[in-house]
Amino acid sequence: MSRPFQIPVADLMRRPGASRAVTVAEPLAGLGDETVSVPGDQPIAVDIALERIPEGIVVRGTVRAPWQAVCSRCLEPVGGEVSVHVDELFEPDPLPGETYKLDAESLDLEPMVRDSLVLELPLAPVCREDCAGLCPSCGVNRNESTCDCTSDDSDPRWAALRSLEL
Repeated sequence: MSRPFQIPVADLMRRPGASRAVTVAEPLAGLGDETVSVPGDQPIAVDIALERIPEGIVVRGTVRAPWQAVCSRCLEPVGGEVSVHVDELFEPDPLPGETYKLDAESLDLEPMVRDSLVLELPLAPVCREDCAGLCPSCGVNRNESTCDCTSDDSDPRWAALRSLEL
């Protein structure tokens, strides 16, 4: 099975100070959650530079991917593209949560790609900033039509305070 995010680096390991540009555009399944995700059939674009340093290899560049979701207000489909700058260290003995694993022959970009993209996906995506959402009473999409429902925004927990005269 081909692993497109597995990059051979044996040549860089033998030459301290050496660098190389790498470009990968491949799909990666399982990014995101039930709210927002990166489509598993769409390519993720990775444009990076690898640089050999005494500690290992520094990876700098950009990771871009399309995302899809439903609007958190009106439940209509919404999508976009996320672009993330990465500046990460790959070393033989990685620090958990801080650096990534570097083998003598290759480095695997997949964990870095996953981490960087998942952290940048929108938490509550909206189709547009002024999205009116759904009516809480009848469920009509307020972006497309209006309803005759009246909204009572009062919180019953504060009802006793309304009777106070100050």
